[in-house]
Amino acid sequence: MSEEKLKDLVEYMVKSLVDNPDQVEVKVQGEETMDFRLKVAKEDTGKVIGKGGNTANSMRTILKAAASKLNVRRAVLNIDE
Repeated sequence: MSEEKLKDLVEYMVKSLVDNPDQVEVKVQGEETMDFRLKVAKEDTGKVIGKGGNTANSMRTILKAAASKLNVRRAVLNIDE
């Protein structure tokens, strides 16, 4: 249940940023550590990462806070290129 909520949160944040929301793909791996693998269109990668990685780091902070609230031990966001 908490896995789906966190996955929906990541999808919502990313789809709000990109030009091609239909190409956003989030996969979740792991049990104790939830590893969120994010795939976006090549031209949207820069928008998701942001200047100096600020956007990606902000999304990671939000994800960790939400995971903590849902009693998930650890959540990691990885952006695949």
